[in-house]
Parts: sequence; structure tokens; C-alpha cells
Amino acid sequence: MHHLDLTLPNPAENLALDEALLEEAEAAGEPRETLRIWESDRFVVVLGRSSRAEAEVDCDACRALGIPILRRPSGGGAVLVGPGCLMYALVLSYRLRPALRAVAVAHRTVLGRMAAALARLVPELHCEGTSDLVLGERKVSGNSLRANRGHMLYHGTLLYGFPLELVARCLPMPPRQPAYRAGRSHLDFLANLPVRAAALRLALCAAWEAGEPCHDWPRAAVAHLAAARYNDMGLT
Repeated sequence: MHHLDLTLPNPAENLALDEALLEEAEAAGEPRETLRIWESDRFVVVLGRSSRAEAEVDCDACRALGIPILRRPSGGGAVLVGPGCLMYALVLSYRLRPALRAVAVAHRTVLGRMAAALARLVPELHCEGTSDLVLGERKVSGNSLRANRGHMLYHGTLLYGFPLELVARCLPMPPRQPAYRAGRSHLDFLANLPVRAAALRLALCAAWEAGEPCHDWPRAAVAHLAAARYNDMGLT
């Protein structure tokens, strides 16, 4: 598997790169798998493909804080990302991993592998809900996917040094909640992994045997997608 550790200069480009890697794999005509790792240097609210900003984001608070609101191509709810939140994206081939075509199997397989690798650093880590990784009873990772014909994009977050109080300022209680949340506030529900970012990066690469560095990436596609789909939604 290819390994791309790359954070681009602005939030729109960073979101666009995940989709561009998926498109590049689809166009290759053969299985092409990549693990990308990145971390935004500024705070950004990212909506899911079908999220409604008026229901999932405090737009006034984001406007006051200068936090842009963007939308990703995968499902799930709104999240706040930024410094202290490591991001990863996997482009996985259905030809190599046909079982992943079933969404429930995809979540279980990918998160199970992630949990097994990270459990060496945090033994209490496990899966909960549809697509969460949990430390004890607190969420440390949210994940979502987008399926194309030949490949899947599976991406998510790993909190390790994130200001959780900022989540409470920018995001109201979500309209959809997993049962294990039990109505808890953001501050009572979220947690940071007690692991440094460098160790998380190494664990991710080991989990997916991503040892082949990727020195090239789809620059033209990123520029096009960032301009066409990923600009600030004008809510801030």
C-alpha cells in the first residue's frame, strides 16, 4: 500500500485530496491502495454529505471564531477538526477486498484492524456504534466512507490533543446519536488518546502495511475539486 503523509495549505485542498486519491485509483484500471495521514493547522467544521448545517452546527459561533464550514464527500455527521486531531484516509480496492462492499462489513473490518493496531498503545480501545473507536466509554475517533465502483474511501479522525471545549462551542448536540452515547454532552462523551501523533502515525502505517512512500499526488484534480466543491459554504 502507498503511504502519503501530506497536509496541504488550506482546508478545501485537504478535503479535496481525499476524494482526488479515490478518483485517481478508479482511473488507474487496477487496484491502487493508499493510506494518507494529515493534520489541519487550523480549526474547521466538516459536514457529512447529507448533513444540514442549521441542525448540526452553531454557525454564529463559527462565524465569531472565524472557523470555516466545509462538506466532505462521505456520510456521517458534522465534526470539528484541527490541531490535535490526526486525520487519516484509506483508499481500498474492492478487487483485493471484495467483502468490503457490504457497508457494515467495511466498518467492522477497517475499525477492527485500526483498533487492534492502536490497542498496543491503548489497550482499552474498542469499536462502538456504527463507526466509532472508543476509549472506555468515550469516543476518540469518528469515521465515514464513500463507495465507488472499484474502490472505497474510508476516512476518519483520531483525537490526541484536541481542545474538546471548542467542540461544545461549535457543535450543538447532534440530531443522530449512537445508543452508547446515552445523551452525554460533548465534554462527557469525547476524549483524547493518551498517545503522541508520531506514535499514531507509525501505528497506522503498520496496521495497513503502508511502506511504499508516495511522492506524487493528483495536484490538478485537487485544485479542480477544491474550487468546485470544497470552498467555504458561506456560513461563516
